[in-house]
Amino acid sequence: MQRLEESLHEAPIIDKDGYSYLVHPISNGVPMLDPQLLREVVVGITRAADLDVDKIVAPEAMGIHIATALSLQTDVPLVVIRKREYGLDGEVALHQTTGYSESEMFINDIEDGDRVLVVDDLLSTGGTLAAICGALDDIGAEVSDIVVAIRKVGETALDDTDYEATSLVDISVDEDGVEIH
Repeated sequence: MQRLEESLHEAPIIDKDGYSYLVHPISNGVPMLDPQLLREVVVGITRAADLDVDKIVAPEAMGIHIATALSLQTDVPLVVIRKREYGLDGEVALHQTTGYSESEMFINDIEDGDRVLVVDDLLSTGGTLAAICGALDDIGAEVSDIVVAIRKVGETALDDTDYEATSLVDISVDEDGVEIH
């Protein structure tokens, strides 16, 4: 994960109301995302993940580019968990709470018995992934694996579930920059 680690060290840190916020191409789409970095992340996920699944699931928005590239690489169909309700048959709503937001998300095209791989860009508070896994459980899907590109070290909402996420790199962030663990 040489490119990923180098890019994390180069990433700007901005202050958002006293919170040291990492601005990174994988987690924010800015600065510009180098295709070699995206390729490295996708190759890392293919090596780390259980790919014996029916579907790849990713939350809108920043998990989409990673999951799309992974779907193209593996020929596993992609389901995007959307922030907008479409009212389609079988649509399931979930409520997510993160360290900095609260909202509804909507799952389509997941059925009882589906084996899914959940992919996301960043695990910070774990609120989004915990809500997604709970909703997938309610549907009757089997979460076979959760893989994130970047995980901020510390307690997360996933800690209170039966799920564990695999990460390509673990970090901590403060006003001085990123530390890789």
